[in-house]
Amino acid sequence: MFSNLKKLFNSNNKDLRKRIYFTLFVLLIFGFGTNIIVPGAKQITSNLGFLDLLSLMSGGTLKTFSIFALGVMPYITATILTQLLQMDIIPYFKELKEQGATGRQKINKINRYLGILFSFIQGYIYAVAFMGGDTLTIIKTTVILTAGTALLLWLADQITKKGLGNGISLIIMAGIVNTLPSTFTTAFNDLVIADTFTKTVGIILYILFILAYLFILVGVVYTELAERRIPIQHSTRTISSYAKEQSYMPLKLNSANVMPVIFASALTSVPSLIAGVISNEAFKNFVNNYIVYTSLTGFILYMVLIFAFGYVYSLMELNPKDMSENLDKSRAYIPGIAPGLRTQDYLKGTITRLTVVGSACLAILAAVPILFTKLSGLSSSVTLGGTGLLIVVGVALETYKQLESSIVSRSYDDERKRRHNR
Repeated sequence: MFSNLKKLFNSNNKDLRKRIYFTLFVLLIFGFGTNIIVPGAKQITSNLGFLDLLSLMSGGTLKTFSIFALGVMPYITATILTQLLQMDIIPYFKELKEQGATGRQKINKINRYLGILFSFIQGYIYAVAFMGGDTLTIIKTTVILTAGTALLLWLADQITKKGLGNGISLIIMAGIVNTLPSTFTTAFNDLVIADTFTKTVGIILYILFILAYLFILVGVVYTELAERRIPIQHSTRTISSYAKEQSYMPLKLNSANVMPVIFASALTSVPSLIAGVISNEAFKNFVNNYIVYTSLTGFILYMVLIFAFGYVYSLMELNPKDMSENLDKSRAYIPGIAPGLRTQDYLKGTITRLTVVGSACLAILAAVPILFTKLSGLSSSVTLGGTGLLIVVGVALETYKQLESSIVSRSYDDERKRRHNR
């Protein structure tokens, strides 16, 4: 790890450093925008309750009602919708999925348009709920919030194209990192400063709170790096070369990374958002008692959604049929498994077992801080810290692996050039 970071400062990696600086600059713009308040708006001083999740995913900007109050969650919602439509629900979306890179570009374009549409609807709901006033004020606030989301999507695209890492994921990560200090401060105040517990018990609980975070940190790193290596044999190689140099097909334990947590968080926020703006007390009570994941049924629903999204997303990313066909094209096969349908069935069974274990691990890691907060009596804003940490660690590892891959690839190219010049 440290050797790769040292290579980053070589003269040959100057353009890679520029990509990193560009990414940091864009994230700095995001941080600056989170402090620009919508004209005429006031900071929300009351407890957001079931809207704490949306505030977390937008970096606490809902609490301050900044121009980035919506964050990129409308785009995430649009992505969930289009991915569900690709599951043979609408033939057009299934055809786009089968078109490869061209189809993905079209789907991404649809996601952008749907994200803007959802941001306008959500912005209008926020304007009515938190701003009030006349029609002109509501429309102006809606347009500003929609423009803020559109700007974030454009900035995320710039990071993906000119920077380092996935722009959408980094924007979400930056927003959550912005809330982590307040999370630990709130936990310390609730456990140690407040009179809820004695000083000794409060300090012990706060230490356990930090240990829970470290447990999640180690767990996420393990699930992100763990993989099942399936040995493969190339028909063009001899037995002796195969014995000396073994080839593997790596299958990640959690190929979906933290996307199931993001998707589950976005989906569970929809009824909470509706409950926050309508005047129906019965529906609000229903959401508070059965949907919000601080309740028993809401917690179970949240875990089921994480598991389900992890399972479905992983199977979408790792298609056994495509993998089997790729092996045939490269004239490779799995020792002891006949090519074709036998290989496809073998890969499907292996991927299914890995996906079940990986999704279960992800759900457990998301459940630990929620259960701890529920038992310790911390405020709901601290409950969300585990979900945020899952996303932060997952995105950070994914970005580092991309950086490491770029450095290693450039090192190989430099070594090949030196050998060629000799």
